[in-house]
Amino acid sequence: MTGLGFDPLLPWSLVAAVAGIALLIALWSLWRGLRGWAWRGLGGLAAAAALAGPALESGIRNKLSDIVILLDDRSASQSLPGRTEQTDAAIGQLTRQLSALPDTEIRRVTVADDPDGTLIGAALSRALAAEPQARVAGLIAVTDGLAHDAPLLPIDAPAPVHLLKTGQPGDWDRRLVIEEAPAYGLIDQPVTIRLRVEDQGAVPPEIAGTPARLHVLVDGEEDRSLDLPPGVPLDLPVVPEHAGQNVVSIGFDAPDAAVPELTDRNNAVALQIQGVRDRLRVLLVSGEPHAGERTWRNLLKSDANVDLIHFTILRPPDKMDAVPVDEMSLIAFPTQELFMERIRDFDLIIFDRYRVRGILMPQYFDNIRRYVEEGGAVLVSAGPEMSTVESLNLSPMGMILPGRPTGRIFEEPFLPRLTEEGLRHPVTAGLSGAPTEGSETHWGRWLRMSQVIPNPRAQVVMTGAGDEPLLIMDRVGKGRVAMLTSDQVWLWGRGFEGGGPQLELLRRIAHWSMKEPELEEEALLADVASGLTVTITRRTMAERAKPVRITGPDGTTRTLDLTEAGPGRFTARWTAPEPGLYRLTDGEITRVMALGPAAPREFEETVATSSALGPLVEKTRGAVLDLSAGIPDLRTVREGRPAHGRGVAGDWIAITPRGAASTSGITHQPILPPWGWLLLVAGLALAGWLSEGRGWSGIRRA
Repeated sequence: MTGLGFDPLLPWSLVAAVAGIALLIALWSLWRGLRGWAWRGLGGLAAAAALAGPALESGIRNKLSDIVILLDDRSASQSLPGRTEQTDAAIGQLTRQLSALPDTEIRRVTVADDPDGTLIGAALSRALAAEPQARVAGLIAVTDGLAHDAPLLPIDAPAPVHLLKTGQPGDWDRRLVIEEAPAYGLIDQPVTIRLRVEDQGAVPPEIAGTPARLHVLVDGEEDRSLDLPPGVPLDLPVVPEHAGQNVVSIGFDAPDAAVPELTDRNNAVALQIQGVRDRLRVLLVSGEPHAGERTWRNLLKSDANVDLIHFTILRPPDKMDAVPVDEMSLIAFPTQELFMERIRDFDLIIFDRYRVRGILMPQYFDNIRRYVEEGGAVLVSAGPEMSTVESLNLSPMGMILPGRPTGRIFEEPFLPRLTEEGLRHPVTAGLSGAPTEGSETHWGRWLRMSQVIPNPRAQVVMTGAGDEPLLIMDRVGKGRVAMLTSDQVWLWGRGFEGGGPQLELLRRIAHWSMKEPELEEEALLADVASGLTVTITRRTMAERAKPVRITGPDGTTRTLDLTEAGPGRFTARWTAPEPGLYRLTDGEITRVMALGPAAPREFEETVATSSALGPLVEKTRGAVLDLSAGIPDLRTVREGRPAHGRGVAGDWIAITPRGAASTSGITHQPILPPWGWLLLVAGLALAGWLSEGRGWSGIRRA
């Protein structure tokens, strides 16, 4: 290969300036009518050429092979019936045909599963960026066309792009589409999920327009069923029933058709709605002023999410004095409103050293009992009054209290300790500074408590004097009741003999009473560590935990053994094989967890399409062909010619050989040496001077 090159002695701008000045001088001389203007112009141009350094370059030209990018889509949607076989056959035949072409290399790009879907755009862009554009002869994509990153597709390509589409012309699918779903919701307040059922593809006539039977489950429990025609949006109200994660599963059964739909993986979605409380409403009733009264008030007022109503009974009916009622700055106790009309507005009712003195009528206590049985919570902080005839145990509330007082009061110092149940119960397990077996650590002493006989079903988590029950917890109907048999917890807050975890304990008791999920003693929890890795925790009061059976979105099951991580806590770490809705159960508790998006993105749309890659294929004059009609033949054509067509044997696609080459062994030979350019410029200048007339005339006279 031989060609002309340049090695300028000055910047090109200065070389151009010299050439421009030479032309201007020549034109000026022509305008003035001076002879020799042409010679002077040529001399100036020769000087500019000398500064440009022209040279002959020669080298050896090496032909480069053409590159064909072959995209192999192996995403989850390609695993639908028949598509894997189509892809294998097409990739195999194209590889054989491309390998048979001379000077052709194959760059195979495999698109695998990704949590964000099928990333064909990113794969094609990376493949093109990695190759010299002058060598790319074609791009062939074997895929169903379901690209989830269409904006990342290359704007153009240097060669034809062909789409060989998997699937069948008769493919169809019915899917559930979630248009709007809240991430958070107030407990016991409805939130709205907007959804619709959508049919895609060649829907069979017997299915078109028929409604789908929707099943709505909340935390694995059937909530309701309803019929929804395709294309009709529905606002579905759902009520979060507890704090923390509420898993809402919505789905429908696969339609009964002669031609089955592509998949039922998009017939259901799982949504996670975080239940939050608007504000915790607590009613605190103190039977009399005492040293520990402010303990409860300070605890509840320190929490910004708590609305507290606190009443202290200063003048009971049996207190006789001569002060007129209209001269006392006291608020009348609205018993009728609180305990009959608005009792269900409260999340927790606390009786702090309350004495039965006739302020609350028997029907009020009976209403409190019903309130607990229907899901309410009561906490009793008992003092000496619990062992007297004014005990709450003698009211209709006694039916729901977790223990029965004997009438005995211990007036002696004692050390509060955790029982075996207390070491497992989440209310008391892990309390800061808790005494451990064999250690000399202990909490500060209390000075007084009442003797109580616990109910058989109740849980004694702390003991006091003589190992008698100090903290008793029980479930009654749908509600909960807790009882402290001493009013001395305030000593911990004052740091008496080192004190103890006063606020932590009382806060846990209150939140357990209000059914906070973190304090459930029998619970099956699943915390997503990262991606599809889950930490499964079983909290139980039993000494052992049963294995957990996991049911996947495809119906397959496996059993997972748990190991003890602490008293009452058994855990295991597990990685799910794929996103979707999983059901966990140990035979006693069932939990539903959703991993990944609400529905697997790969199966949101399943009918093969060319909508994403079609514009790129059309711009590069490529072809979109269905593999269901057969695998096309492969040809080579010149650039600018049609890159696809139909022949006698069927469809064909083509690549365009680029003829790229590299040059090696380049030599550089100047056209003239420096002295040659000097003689040329001088000769032209001399010729211009002689042509002016005097020079020629003088020569003739001589």
